[in-house]
Amino acid sequence: MTTSAPARPAGASSRTLQDFYGIDALYTTEERLIRDSVREFVRGEILPHVGEWWLHGTFPEDLPRRFGELGILGVTLPEHLGGAGATYTAYGLLNREIEYGDSGMRSFVSVQSSLVMYPIHAFGSDALQRAWLPGLASGEHIGCFGLTEPDAGSDPGNLRTRCRRLGDDWVITGVKRWITSGSRAHVAIVWARDEDDGVIRGFVVETEREGFGAVDIKTKASMRASVTSELYLDEVAVPDANRLAIEGLRGPLSCLNQARYGIAWGVLGAGFACFEEAVAYVEDRPVFGVALAGKQLVQASLADMLAELTKGSLLAYHLGRLKDAGMDTPARVSLAKRDNVRAALGVARAARDLLGGNGITTEYGAIRHMLNLETVATYEGTDTIHTLILGREITGHNAF
Repeated sequence: MTTSAPARPAGASSRTLQDFYGIDALYTTEERLIRDSVREFVRGEILPHVGEWWLHGTFPEDLPRRFGELGILGVTLPEHLGGAGATYTAYGLLNREIEYGDSGMRSFVSVQSSLVMYPIHAFGSDALQRAWLPGLASGEHIGCFGLTEPDAGSDPGNLRTRCRRLGDDWVITGVKRWITSGSRAHVAIVWARDEDDGVIRGFVVETEREGFGAVDIKTKASMRASVTSELYLDEVAVPDANRLAIEGLRGPLSCLNQARYGIAWGVLGAGFACFEEAVAYVEDRPVFGVALAGKQLVQASLADMLAELTKGSLLAYHLGRLKDAGMDTPARVSLAKRDNVRAALGVARAARDLLGGNGITTEYGAIRHMLNLETVATYEGTDTIHTLILGREITGHNAF
């Protein structure tokens, strides 16, 4: 008498694994619609091509307008300024879907929305808002954010770019580095120190102004499907009307807080992309006569990945609701940015390991996501900086 082996239970679908704790039901209908439209775009228009874009260091010139047509640039801003008046939770969800495709794609969306459109809306005059926000929302115009310098990254208070008042104008001189979209930008948000009183001021600088230049950084082994530049400002004159109504580090740091929030969501997309790729791969990969998925250590690795991404999803969801209620704080955002990046980077590394030799090729996404996330772990505040922000919140002592 023979007996057949028990049927192997079917694995969970990718949609179920992305929502292991049933968070989906907590989102509003509008939030799910925004997420699903971006998901469809990423699966159909980005994933089939992004490996080649990354390999060749290309960011397609038509993507900004296509993002604009999708309605995801500045999505939280009022409709009369080109936004959709959506929740910050919706903004988080769309960042997660974009980064499922690539961190460089999400970086463009983050910079455009959080680092350019946000300060113009929050600190710019009505005239500046009308002049720039609709075009930035449509993708007709591209913006960049000039804070980081060759010698001032984690310590933005040490920036060396200078500005001085000259009649009705301000004259700006300095160098900015690691600037996403720098050479593509029509407008730059530039932060500089006033030569007279030492106050840090922000300006809306049209990139066509005399003395403004940008050169791309071509030696990157990360974020290759993204434009990264150095900006050079040599006595660039802008009218006082282009000055933002905010003084000190509070201005640029408030912008970074917006971007860090989006990152806390976005990296989950990269993590889930690597996780799902690994799940599919180990099911199809035979080893010692059985699928790799049937090995205990493989299942342990997958279980750890799912646990980290599920915890990160719960953290991002609640942070989103806090932000929608005006209850987010820089320390709360720092915790989410730090820990979700850690989780996503750990998942990417583990997934790359499960793919073996195939994991180092761009035919699979794991190595691309892993290398991109090394950059995400560094920009908008390094892991160390966010740890110190949390340490200060806990103890009251500044250990920077």
